[in-house]
Amino acid sequence: MSEEVVVVVSGGDLPAPRSALALPVGATVIAADKGLEHALALGLEVAVAVGDFDSASPEALAVAEAAGVRVERHATEKDATDLELALDVASTMRPDRILVLADDGGRLDHLVSSLLLLASDRYAHSQIDAFLGDARVHVLRGERELDGDPGELVTLLAVTGPAEGVATEGLVYPLRGETLEPGSSRGVSNVFATTRARVTIERGVLLAVRPGLEPGGAK
Repeated sequence: MSEEVVVVVSGGDLPAPRSALALPVGATVIAADKGLEHALALGLEVAVAVGDFDSASPEALAVAEAAGVRVERHATEKDATDLELALDVASTMRPDRILVLADDGGRLDHLVSSLLLLASDRYAHSQIDAFLGDARVHVLRGERELDGDPGELVTLLAVTGPAEGVATEGLVYPLRGETLEPGSSRGVSNVFATTRARVTIERGVLLAVRPGLEPGGAK
């Protein structure tokens, strides 16, 4: 039986504490390496901890094991990041939604890798959302509604290939069956016109990035 929502807490710096307030009650929590410490600091009950644990403290691991947390250890020299390992565990649960809590700082290569990872077809059976510091990221396939504040910025970026037949409702700069290409800035700095926007994609994948900045920045 699938879980409705699985939360993945990433390593790096501590995610914004307010992000934990948006978590659904009863969601299964998976911690990626130092994400175990973050989950404990946020008061979350962890079901699985996964990674090489080169960052999590031995004390946090001891607390987790004593509490009955399932710990999956991997070699330090491995072919996947701890976040990818955690997403793979989450994916086996076949949840309706995977919600990632992470920070937006640290290494640029890790950040870019994580954004591309979220859009992987391996996780296409689940709705993917992420809190990255003050920003929120949503993986869009088919049709999706997004709740926001009028005037809030949102950028639509094509990943893994062209996003074709993109149409929007509720955004200041509408798209009407357009193609967004990877490497194009066509979808940058759109704005919520109402409290709910709808994005429809005939083919392809988009990342909807909400930077949490004041509107009016350069496009």
